[in-house]
Amino acid sequence: MPKYQKGEFGTIYPQFERKGKEAILHLIKTKEGECTKALYRKDIGFIDIVWGENDKNDKGYGLKHIIEKHGLVINNFYVSDFIPIVVEFGEFNQKKSDTNKKVYESDTFRFVIAINSKKDKRWLLTAFDLIEKPAKK
Repeated sequence: MPKYQKGEFGTIYPQFERKGKEAILHLIKTKEGECTKALYRKDIGFIDIVWGENDKNDKGYGLKHIIEKHGLVINNFYVSDFIPIVVEFGEFNQKKSDTNKKVYESDTFRFVIAINSKKDKRWLLTAFDLIEKPAKK
């Protein structure tokens, strides 16, 4: 069994580079740690996925926050299938951008990435939300 380093978010799993689905499934199984460079967007580069945390007020970050907010299934797709495709290939308008945080939105989704200032200045997936469409009258 390989020996893994510990990081700010727990065990670092480097073997999931550009393997978003496998990274998400691994974090769901282990419920701790971080998968470095698991996602990639051509406009910003690599994005890490961390297990993260969530509190009773639904405030938090990372995969745990996303799953506790939406469940393992979003719009009939498992998060392990859905998130990597939407983040990497989705067409989004960048709603907020500064040096430490970016918010991307489409008509149906929003995701937030933030710089992890303590580790290599890499992007972390911190939130993923569905945008509810107003009911037709």
